[in-house]
Amino acid sequence: MTNRHRQKYISRMLIGFGFITPGILSICYISVLKSKPEEWYLWAAAAIVLINGGLLCLGSAVIHKVKSDLIRKQRQKDQNKKYEFE
Repeated sequence: MTNRHRQKYISRMLIGFGFITPGILSICYISVLKSKPEEWYLWAAAAIVLINGGLLCLGSAVIHKVKSDLIRKQRQKDQNKKYEFE
């Protein structure tokens, strides 16, 4: 039986890293490239949105990982009780 929370953990973690990486790259891009002074607002906003979105997805991934572990432990506990009574 597959655990939905484990699947969500993996997908949310990958999405989170997928958002954070371009956010950091956009910060590096604006830092290294001497762009027009008016452009930095756009790049800073893009970096903020990407990094915050990535952190949100990573936080969600951690929650799903904890849920997955709790479900697994509960199943093991239930199986142990089942074998004790037989």
